Amino acid sequence: MSVSNTERLTFVGTMPASEKGGSSLYQKILIIDDDVDLCDLLAESLRRQGFLVVAVHDGITGLERALSNEFALIVLDLMLPGLDGSEVLKRIRSRSNIPVIILTAKGEASDRIVGLESGADDYLAKPFNPRELSARMQAVLRRVTSDESHREADRIQVGDMEVNTRARTARRRNRLIDLTSVEFDLLVLFLKSPGKVLGREELTKAVLGRELRATDRSIDVHVSNLRGKLGPNSNGSERIKNIRSTGYLYVTLI
Repeated sequence: MSVSNTERLTFVGTMPASEKGGSSLYQKILIIDDDVDLCDLLAESLRRQGFLVVAVHDGITGLERALSNEFALIVLDLMLPGLDGSEVLKRIRSRSNIPVIILTAKGEASDRIVGLESGADDYLAKPFNPRELSARMQAVLRRVTSDESHREADRIQVGDMEVNTRARTARRRNRLIDLTSVEFDLLVLFLKSPGKVLGREELTKAVLGRELRATDRSIDVHVSNLRGKLGPNSNGSERIKNIRSTGYLYVTLI
């Protein structure tokens, strides 16, 4: 396996079975960040937990590797040479639903919102503790790779909306809707509780795998993205209604 001067590969323990022709023992993570020291620190921390980590340091190389279908998750910095992270994310989302966690400069809320609106699953503001990144990654990966046998049902249908939880597909009036992993899981929650108000705290914990913080608007951005993709009900009314200071309600037609 050749590694360019803009790419580093690191793992701990024995060679993953995927490199020996068997099934993979490790989840392979791509880090796209031009801070080489930070990448080395994160790789060292993540490899102790059994991750196989590839780090690249520019947007063009990062995009190429991100679309190679070999990674379970991508950690993407928004400030990159060659091709900025926001554009990298947009191009990834045009072709793939792979989970993406974005890294942003501390305090730049606008960057975080743009990243989430472009389809990121979650974000972390720099500086951050590597253990916090690991926790976010684990939450995203648990959501995406959860055991399908534990799901209550393969199909859920409410009105003109239907989801297949095993295939992780969503259809409106039998037309396929392209959703990110977060958006899909939000829709499943809504369809399981139509007409019931779901609190922001409840949604954040269930979908993002963490407690809601006072300044965290991530769940609101994800719901807004989902609302835009689903569109209104057939009579023009809101499909997902914002309940002020509480949460959201999936509106069903009688």
